[in-house]
Amino acid sequence: MTAYYNEIDPFAAQWLRNLISAGHIAPGEVDERSIADIRPDDLTGFRQCHFFAGIGGWSFALRLAGWPDDRPVWTGSCPCQPFSVAGKKEGFDDERHLWPDWRWLIDQCRPATIFGEQVASADGRTWLSGVRSDLETMGYEVGAADLCAASIGAPHIRQRLWFVANSNSKQAQRRESSGFHSRIAASGAMGGDLGDSINQRLERYIRDESHRDQPGRIPPIKNGSATQASGNHGLADADFERRNKGGLPVRSARQSETEVEQSRAGFWSSINWIPCADGKARPIKPGIEPLVDGISGRVGQLRAYGNAIVPQVGAEFIKAYMSVNSYT
Repeated sequence: MTAYYNEIDPFAAQWLRNLISAGHIAPGEVDERSIADIRPDDLTGFRQCHFFAGIGGWSFALRLAGWPDDRPVWTGSCPCQPFSVAGKKEGFDDERHLWPDWRWLIDQCRPATIFGEQVASADGRTWLSGVRSDLETMGYEVGAADLCAASIGAPHIRQRLWFVANSNSKQAQRRESSGFHSRIAASGAMGGDLGDSINQRLERYIRDESHRDQPGRIPPIKNGSATQASGNHGLADADFERRNKGGLPVRSARQSETEVEQSRAGFWSSINWIPCADGKARPIKPGIEPLVDGISGRVGQLRAYGNAIVPQVGAEFIKAYMSVNSYT
């Protein structure tokens, strides 16, 4: 088997199996145990390992980016509830703070490449600072970017921190051998310039407009990067069916709708903006009743979507990493 998927929620785990059977994500096995119960030997023989796998967003994003199923990689989006403004904000004291368990597996197995994601709140940034410090102590070079779903044309913001760790960095090896981390610990810094070079290259790629108008690519609405169109809608738009409470002023919404119609023929081309009594407009998909909430048949779907990544954003981040590391 190519891939290992670790997902504790039974509904999402079955969704993963369905996606594997349909060929939408990398073939593999789904493990419903807690990550705390996983041991390094359980991961032997797998090329990809996806932790907190949800509905397979990372595997789908890798495919969108052109990452082969048999190229080694680990991914994980640790539960965001401890650090989300919508959660209880218990932070590191929350029992759902599972980075220590994932960190232990990383330390034991030392995968070459790791992709991850976390909510872009103040607490989420503190979390990422600790993750970066832990990974750099293991000898990884770490890069990160703060990206939103709207940057690739989605009708919602969903601001997230995306990070990548690379164990093959000669720079990281030199710094590790020269006692760099002990100096960082003494100074109390996050990691100095260890990941600065990859951060700068990722940001430069994401801002670069030269690749946006290539054939087969969808141009952005505003200043975000583009993504390739995909005919597979099963994993796209992790947030769309959740109610957009903020909304946009009607004028801005109409402008956005026009820009979408003019610029893309992709997944979000069917967006409808509905003017509301508060003077704002909210996006919905055709056929979704805007005032209907809590339909039992969709509760599981909405929960899964809410905990998933937006694969198109992940794909852009992965492609940026691949470009600066000369992957083909």
